[in-house]
Amino acid sequence: MLFFLAPESLPFAVAAVMLAAFTGIEILCLLLGFSLGEAIDKAWLDDHNALGGLMSWFNVGGVPLLVLLMLFLGLFAMTGFVIQAVAGALWAPLPALAAALPALAFSLPAVRASSRWVAKIVPRDESYVVDLGDFVGRSGEVTVGPLDQGLPGRIRLKDRHGNWHVLRARAARNEQPIAIGAQVLIVDRASDIFIAISAPSDLLTPPNP
Repeated sequence: MLFFLAPESLPFAVAAVMLAAFTGIEILCLLLGFSLGEAIDKAWLDDHNALGGLMSWFNVGGVPLLVLLMLFLGLFAMTGFVIQAVAGALWAPLPALAAALPALAFSLPAVRASSRWVAKIVPRDESYVVDLGDFVGRSGEVTVGPLDQGLPGRIRLKDRHGNWHVLRARAARNEQPIAIGAQVLIVDRASDIFIAISAPSDLLTPPNP
């Protein structure tokens, strides 16, 4: 424990604590029906500024920005602790800045490389290719709920290209709460909140040949 709290390990301990904090906050937000990652994406990705080229290099847009930040924090902390452990075993731990520079040099390209793999398994809330209106009329599964007329829940579904998306949704007016795991049909949307009903039976049962 003293190794993690030592002054020479301070940057990596801070990164590890931030990673744990972001993870906990995102889990709490999802339980409440919204996403910190989505809010960060909207604040940064919808703003075409001087950081656009750098963000594209990190595959922002293919992977949520919060996920990239968490990847960086995890890789930076892990690399830094390894550097200090090896340095301590060979001679003595390095000064914090001397260890942070190579950890940073390794972490940045590692985030870019790993983001390509993460993009294959992390569903996006919206697509830069598929229009949001294309999701109306599609069916999906409730993953965060139940869906009612209160705070939005989440539904998971595929677009016409076969890509998975996670969308914020509420149940339609006069619709009973829809439980997690239930199949729903998107019938409308209000801004970026989709309106869903329980999927009709003909969507749940494959048609007879």
